[in-house]
Amino acid sequence: MKKEIYKSLERIVGSEHITDRDTERQCYAYDATQIQAWPDCVVFPGTSQEISEILQLANKLHFPVVPRGAGSGMSGGSVPIQGGVVLVLLRMNRIKEIDPNNFLTVVEPGVITRDLQLAVEAKGLFYPPDPSSSHFSTLGGNLAECAGGGRAVKYGVTRDYVLGLEVVLPSGEIIKTGVQTAKGVVGYDLTRLMVGSEGTLGIITRMVLKLIPLPEARQTILAFFDQMALATQTVVEIFRAGILPSILEFMDHSSIACVEEYLKLGLPTQAQALLLIEVDGDREAVVRQGETIQLICRQIGAGRVKMAATPLEAEELWKARRAISPALFRLRPNKINEDVVVPRDKIPEAIERFQEIGRRLDLLIVGFGHAGDGNIHVNVMFDGKKTDEKERAQKAVVEIFKTVLELGGTLSGEHGIGLTKAPFLTLELDPISLNLMKKIKDLFDPNHILNPGKIFS
Repeated sequence: MKKEIYKSLERIVGSEHITDRDTERQCYAYDATQIQAWPDCVVFPGTSQEISEILQLANKLHFPVVPRGAGSGMSGGSVPIQGGVVLVLLRMNRIKEIDPNNFLTVVEPGVITRDLQLAVEAKGLFYPPDPSSSHFSTLGGNLAECAGGGRAVKYGVTRDYVLGLEVVLPSGEIIKTGVQTAKGVVGYDLTRLMVGSEGTLGIITRMVLKLIPLPEARQTILAFFDQMALATQTVVEIFRAGILPSILEFMDHSSIACVEEYLKLGLPTQAQALLLIEVDGDREAVVRQGETIQLICRQIGAGRVKMAATPLEAEELWKARRAISPALFRLRPNKINEDVVVPRDKIPEAIERFQEIGRRLDLLIVGFGHAGDGNIHVNVMFDGKKTDEKERAQKAVVEIFKTVLELGGTLSGEHGIGLTKAPFLTLELDPISLNLMKKIKDLFDPNHILNPGKIFS
């Protein structure tokens, strides 16, 4: 980076909030995908106005700016593949308001998701979006990717809780979108456009989020099946019984066996599927629903069903699901993690076809995820030091994507497109839709200085 640009950025944020040291640049060169590209410098703005001045400078001098939260993204969305400035928003981490009368909160993008959840729960309120990274991911990142999580089956995803935004456009102009009320239909819905745009259209600096009442009680149930089809049928029957679980997770045989080897929890390694089911709401209703779910599991053919009697027992039941990601690295040193979605009743066929792809390409493919909404986390395990194995893994991903679309699904449920899925966008989107999206990008960011190279390959 030219010295003049660095000095200009330094004048905007102060010398203590900018660095071009190698050790710092390396820390902000990657996200959870482990794809690496070093930025020229890293800047830590503290206000919307500072971000505005930075983007004005970038537009004038044509250098890239890549917004970043905690770097926990799974698609390469915050990797600075064209260098330039990584704009880290962690200083902007204030919960500015919690309004229990109107059930909303006003926050900055650097707030950790779990911190907001705990803050509103202390006031008897509830912010449902709950990605698995909630203990360290930021709300700004959640909005950029439209994060989901296990509770999406009942409560929806991040965009369902965003009422309004403050956004700095690539030009440096600051706009306010949406409302701070329960309703609002004035003009085009720019709020929804921004949520899920992966930092390519603007930088979110303030958000108004909807809250709901905190559920009174929660019940957790674990069930094992000797066929994936039985687990899926159980999911169907739970919905048919008029029960809408807050969480409905599944694990396939490979993930069960892997976690058991990792933690020695006493899981039945011969099981072909596991369901982790949670209901919440009124205490009496939760008890009744828990009993009904246990009955359905046994009637369908669950070999083992366990219901947590206390919050501590519930936490024990969650251990298997939370341990999958670290456990998988005991199988192979590398993995490609894709978050595809299929209709709920297609999960068994999808898992079987993924495993057939693995057998044919001599790869281990592990599936787990959100049975309630058909969101499968497909993990293609491989050894990156073996060139042929890496190539086979990449071939498997293409076949997995084609399978998902054949089953009426979509290529991403919550991880976004970023870098990793950009080459496959044309598999799902027709040319007219794709061209329209590119025109929107050009309109907002004619100089392509904001997070360039993402979404569109």
